[in-house]
Amino acid sequence: MLDLKVIRNTPDVVRKALADRQDDPGKVDRLLALDSEFRQLQVRIDGLREERNRASKTIGAIKTGKAEGDVAVLQEDMRKLGDELKTLEERQKEIELERMDPAGGVLFTIPNIPHETVPVGPDESANVEVRRWGTVPTFSFGVHSHDEVGEGLGMLDLARATKLAGARFVLQIGPLARLERALYNLMLDLHTQHGYTEVMPPAIANEETLTANGNLPKFKDQLFKLEEWPYYLIPTAEVPLTNIRRGEILDAAELPMRMTAFTPCFRSEAGAAGRDTKGIIRVHQFDKVELVKVVHPDSSYDELESMVNDAERILQTLGLPYRVVALSTGDLGFNAAKTYDIEVWFPSQNKYREISSCSNCTDFQARRGQTRFREDGQIRFPHTLNGSGLAVGRCLAAILENYQREDGSVALPEALHPYMGGLTELRRA
Repeated sequence: MLDLKVIRNTPDVVRKALADRQDDPGKVDRLLALDSEFRQLQVRIDGLREERNRASKTIGAIKTGKAEGDVAVLQEDMRKLGDELKTLEERQKEIELERMDPAGGVLFTIPNIPHETVPVGPDESANVEVRRWGTVPTFSFGVHSHDEVGEGLGMLDLARATKLAGARFVLQIGPLARLERALYNLMLDLHTQHGYTEVMPPAIANEETLTANGNLPKFKDQLFKLEEWPYYLIPTAEVPLTNIRRGEILDAAELPMRMTAFTPCFRSEAGAAGRDTKGIIRVHQFDKVELVKVVHPDSSYDELESMVNDAERILQTLGLPYRVVALSTGDLGFNAAKTYDIEVWFPSQNKYREISSCSNCTDFQARRGQTRFREDGQIRFPHTLNGSGLAVGRCLAAILENYQREDGSVALPEALHPYMGGLTELRRA
């Protein structure tokens, strides 16, 4: 969440940020109105409490003979004062819920402020390409989509996956299942070699964790909730990783913290009807290797650039062509102040598709989770960053498409050979 003082002191900045994000600037005015009433009530409540304390002391003095006065009158005045105080306190609690409640208070519905370098635009059409890497392959035959290649190999069975669980699930068999495992092992090995600590977090998170991360309440319809339990399946390892030190005060010497984790991820894909229903691009369960950093505010944008490079390294190692895109304000995620998407080439679609999204969330998530650090005697909020390093299923799909051969077999990138037990290609048995 944003610092309430920032909204009080620079409301026009926040209004513009919301407008640039295609969000409602009126949230700022609603929040400020609630905040003003809350603080006015606090002044009146404090005054009544002081008046009550003085009256209580006077009554005690009268009863001990140290002062003169009518106790009955004072007690009646205190009763009326108490009734007014109770009414004001109840109203203040109502305002506080509407103002600051994590389950839906106005402050918790206001997204992060975009960094000054973020392109301003209404949607993904305003995204800006930063760079490209690799050579887009050419084929002397009609290319097939990844699902056609996988099913042709007899190693991808989407029909039986639907029988087992329903639409948008995947069943991989034999060498293709091993390729999935090889990919996330390669990713973890490379990330840990470059300074990330491997973590294996729970795949279930409670409401506090999802709220601190920013998934609740805004993205509740995207989550899978466990029936009759206050728990959810995680949509990404970012959720638990950003919460490991929730509610704690770190020492500045502990920063930066760089973590990587492989987990299954679960998303309902609400609102995605009709989008990427073919193949394994958009599914309810998928594997992903996540990168998360908790860093000093002064270095967070440098850390974002290095995180993007770390994710790119995987695609370069696999020889997959890709491009890096800076997201516009209208395409920016709720938590993010700045985001780069990495998009890998899919020959069957003749376009680049997202395989990683790397974001600097500044102190937005740290404030929600009260993750802090101590420096020179002061308590501050660190910045959190997250990125896919990478989405394993999409990486597998990109390999099937970019390395396919006319006879239906698929060459494997050389970096994967040791992870595949020396296997250099996928070929139908």
